[in-house]
Amino acid sequence: MRKKDQELRDEFIQFVTQRQQEFYRLAFRYTHDQDGAMDVVQEALEKALRALPSLRQPEYMKTWFYRILVNESLTYLRKNKRVLLPLQQALEELPALLPPDTAQTMDLHDAIDRLEPQLKTVVMLRFFSDMKFSEIAQVTDTNINTVKSRLKAALGRLRLHLEENPNDTP
Repeated sequence: MRKKDQELRDEFIQFVTQRQQEFYRLAFRYTHDQDGAMDVVQEALEKALRALPSLRQPEYMKTWFYRILVNESLTYLRKNKRVLLPLQQALEELPALLPPDTAQTMDLHDAIDRLEPQLKTVVMLRFFSDMKFSEIAQVTDTNINTVKSRLKAALGRLRLHLEENPNDTP
């Protein structure tokens, strides 16, 4: 292995080690399953390690890896859609049993989960991964204005969903 490749690999390992919990949380927000989230992160790491030599600009490692992670999360959802539906139906009954704040938080998460994948990804990267618009644009391979319009559309849909389904608990 060339010295430059080894340095890039070491940098990537350090990057992943520092942010592993962040990656897991993002994958979990897509999968709602601990094992599924771990599988998604593992698949993303394997793909990234194989593709690492092709990373031309190491300064974009963060957005490059997030794109891989988001794509793996979406692939997981497509492959496991039939398995997740019964679980989602069972979870819909849970908010009534929880304290009001928890139920409201679950309503928000449920509303986010109902967004189309493009809108959901923008919301999750912006608010759960605290990314800038420019970073989200790189991860989603779109321009900044598209990211902003998707975020605006997503927030509008979330607002509508939450207004149409107010929490019945006091």
